[in-house]
This record gives sequence, structure tokens and C-alpha cells, in this order.
Amino acid sequence: MNKKSNPRVMSEDRATEVAVFFSAFSDMSRVRILSVLMRGEMNVRSIAYAIRLSESAVSHHLRNLRQLRLVKSRKVGRQVFYSLDDEHIIAIFQSGLEHIEHSHSL
Repeated sequence: MNKKSNPRVMSEDRATEVAVFFSAFSDMSRVRILSVLMRGEMNVRSIAYAIRLSESAVSHHLRNLRQLRLVKSRKVGRQVFYSLDDEHIIAIFQSGLEHIEHSHSL
């Protein structure tokens, strides 16, 4: 058998990492936070206002998103600003959204 007909199976450790990464997208509030951050860097108060969620709930979700490396933070004085971690997050988010929109147009 050649390698093309027998694709390599993902290790359990890597599969766990991927599953944990995608679990970030399983919560409506986290998805809404990510959608707001697609516009650019924002602080907790602005994010909370935009998605109509308490600042403490937004902070909790941002902590989780930061641990999963979907968002990054930057401190300016006492203010903390959040943004999407890199272009991969934008591409994954947009790809998921396009898939949903395509499904609705069928």
C-alpha cells in the first residue's frame, strides 16, 4: 500500500488538542465575542456593550479564549484590550460562517 491510500491517523494527543480548540466555538457567547473582535481590538466594556452581556461574563469567556490562544491581550495602563490571536482564527471563523450561510442558501 502506498502512503496516499493509507492516510496517517491523527494521534490521540493531537486529536484532543483539536477538539479542545473547536470547543471554543461551541458556546454562543464566545462566538459572538469572536465576531465582535473581527472588527478589531476592543476592551471588555466595549465587547460587553456590543453583545449585551455582563462585563464579568465577557471577562470569563475572554480568559478561556486566551487560554485556547484564540485571543490575545494588550495592557495600556489599567485598560486591557483584546484582539484575535492571528489570521488563522479569522480564516476559521469566516470559513465556518460561510459554511452556515451556504447551508441556508440550499
